[in-house]
Amino acid sequence: MSVGLIILAVIVGLGGFLISIYNGLIKLKNRVKEAWSDIDVQLKRRYDLIPNLVETVKGYAKHESETLENVIKARNEAMAAQKGGDAKEQAQAENMLSSTLKSIFALAEAYPDLKANQNFLELQRELTDTEDKIQAARRFYNGNVRDFNTKIEVFPNNILAGMMNFKKFEFFEVGDEKERDAVKVSF
Repeated sequence: MSVGLIILAVIVGLGGFLISIYNGLIKLKNRVKEAWSDIDVQLKRRYDLIPNLVETVKGYAKHESETLENVIKARNEAMAAQKGGDAKEQAQAENMLSSTLKSIFALAEAYPDLKANQNFLELQRELTDTEDKIQAARRFYNGNVRDFNTKIEVFPNNILAGMMNFKKFEFFEVGDEKERDAVKVSF
C-alpha cells in the first residue's frame, strides 16, 4: 500500500510539473501575441498619418512626385505584409517604409515654406512620435519572443514543447545598415 501511494505521488507530482510547464508556455505565447498587437496598433497609426503627410508635401513639392509615389507604394506594401502575418516579411516591408519616409523629411529641407507649415510640422511630430512608439513596441515584442523561445529550448521544457508542437517566433528585426538610421527631423 505504501508503494502504491509513492507511485501515485510521483504521478501526481509529474503531472503537476508538466501542467506547470505547459501553462508557462501558453502564458509566454500569449504575451508574444499581445506584443505583436501593440506593434499593429502603432503601425496602423503610422499608416493613417502617411497620406496626410504626403498630401501636405504635395502642395509644396509638385515636381517631387516620384518620392511621394515611393512613400505611398511602400505604405501599401507594408499594409499588405501586415495582413500576411509573417513577421519577417512584415519587418522587411516596414523597414522599406521607414526608409522612404526619410526621403519626405529630406524634401522638407529643400522647401523652407514646407518646413514652416504648421500642418507639416504637426504631422512630422506625430510621425516621429509614432516611430518612437513602434521602436518601443518592437523592443517589447522581441523581449517576449526571446523569453518564449528560450523557454521552449531549455530542458525539460523542450521535450514538452516539441510534443505539443510549440514553434519559435521570429524576431521583428531592422534590416541593413541604411535602414538602421533613425528618421532625421530637423528644422
